[in-house]
Amino acid sequence: MIIMARVARKESSSSIYHVMIRGINKQVILEDDEDNKKFLEVLKVCKELSGYRIYAYCLMGNHIHLLLKVEKEGLEQIFKRLGARYVYYFNQKYKRSGHLFQDRFKSEPVENEDYLITVLRYIHNNPVKAGMSVSVDQYQWNSYNQYIHFASLVDTELVLGMMGIDEFIYLHHQADNETVLDIKEDNFRMTDAEAKMIVKKVCGTESSNDFLYLDIQDRNRFIKELKGKGLSIRQLARITGVSKGIIEKI
Repeated sequence: MIIMARVARKESSSSIYHVMIRGINKQVILEDDEDNKKFLEVLKVCKELSGYRIYAYCLMGNHIHLLLKVEKEGLEQIFKRLGARYVYYFNQKYKRSGHLFQDRFKSEPVENEDYLITVLRYIHNNPVKAGMSVSVDQYQWNSYNQYIHFASLVDTELVLGMMGIDEFIYLHHQADNETVLDIKEDNFRMTDAEAKMIVKKVCGTESSNDFLYLDIQDRNRFIKELKGKGLSIRQLARITGVSKGIIEKI
């Protein structure tokens, strides 16, 4: 048997990295708002201990994007510390044990200002791309609004030193086809809370009761569209009240 050595992590001359953390075996690592709040709390505590700067974040259910600059500690130390604290909380809450994150987080160096802005926009717009939000400013768990209103966690000075707030807003609403570090669509799994947001956006319904009162043709058309956006059959059955058997046939 040939054992392949791990590819060495690319070092950034700027000390800035785009990092992505994923759940092991496609597992959701942020189940609800409490988990999202806890992860940001851990991120803030570890920032003080490890001395890194945060330029952007986005929490996406089964994966997390971060744009940060390392200073006092290296990436491996930072994420060992961060992972230990969050996993302890998660395992206690959900009465589980063992690993939560995929063994090795992904990272890419960010070497210049142009790519920094590209990655920043990509991270903030990730929920829009995934169909979880209609616009970048309406998603609660990215750092976009920390630039617009009040930065309690994110270090905004670097980016806002490159552009004014008007340009920042404008750039975030422009199409961007640049390729950056991401996960494959088939690895994406959303929580029910995220799925409910998509159902509300697509169908205009507030509850499963509302959905059941839809005209059958409209209902079937919406179910097809929702399946195309990545909602699972079981998830659709839970959220819409339509039976699993009917959804499978549509």
